[in-house]
Amino acid sequence: MPSLQGRFFNAAIRQFIRRKYGRDDAVVARQARRLFGSPKLWQRIKTRSLHLQSVNEKNVRGEWLETKKAGKEKNTIFYIHGGGYVSCSARTHRPISATLARLTNFRVFSLDYRLAPEHRFPAALDDALAGYEWMLGKQNISPSKIALAGDSAGGGLVLALLLRLRDSRLPLPTCAVCFSPWTDLAGTGESVRANANRDDLFYTENISEFAAAYLGESSAENPLTSPVLGDFRNLPPILFHVGSTEILLDDARRIHQKIQTIGGTSELEIYDDIFHCWQMAVGLVPEARDSLSKATEFIRRHISQT
Repeated sequence: MPSLQGRFFNAAIRQFIRRKYGRDDAVVARQARRLFGSPKLWQRIKTRSLHLQSVNEKNVRGEWLETKKAGKEKNTIFYIHGGGYVSCSARTHRPISATLARLTNFRVFSLDYRLAPEHRFPAALDDALAGYEWMLGKQNISPSKIALAGDSAGGGLVLALLLRLRDSRLPLPTCAVCFSPWTDLAGTGESVRANANRDDLFYTENISEFAAAYLGESSAENPLTSPVLGDFRNLPPILFHVGSTEILLDDARRIHQKIQTIGGTSELEIYDDIFHCWQMAVGLVPEARDSLSKATEFIRRHISQT
């Protein structure tokens, strides 16, 4: 059973945020940009006492977040925000990126990637690759010191980036963390139907609405748009956290099962009856702190082994 705070957020999100958006890509983006992400006051509260540095280079935009205790070892988390590929930013996801910076005492780089429908696939993935290569090159950070992390669409981008790096024979990061990743843009998972009336944020129709805005003429039957279709051999350890009532439950569960079948390293924790991307409510919902603390332990464990 979720915490009392979790139940309150579940009900509030179902009442005030959950909706069907329709098939007009501009409307989908406009409404998502109004509804998704953390309020500016919450962003400021969660980043108090942190050092923030904006990055606005030719092919890389985002921000660094770090504590005064961040070490000289260059241990780094490369964070990719969610938002259905059409909304949100590094700023809106500061509750997660800032908390990871505090809990790990690693530097966190939170990426701003181009959003659909103005910039459709593969723009977001291209920006993620550019950001990662920038960290290896201009920032001179060893891949052994990098952990990837992301939520929702950002979690899907984390997995797509891993596949692209491996297939391009580029250096892989040490590990990855995915919070409720969106990995199947065709919406074929059993949980899409089983949790249709249980998910407090999404209707099943939302999958096709957001997918259309991101894909345009591209196909959902591509591992770089739907990583659930990918080959997960020879990838670093991955941690998945997802809610039991999410329509995206099987987006995480199927990849975890694929990795385990081929003998890879994957950890999956399913949180009971909690809203999508509950980590954004860290400090308000106990499950958020629990998830981010476990992500911290996972990242520290694997970075320390390299």
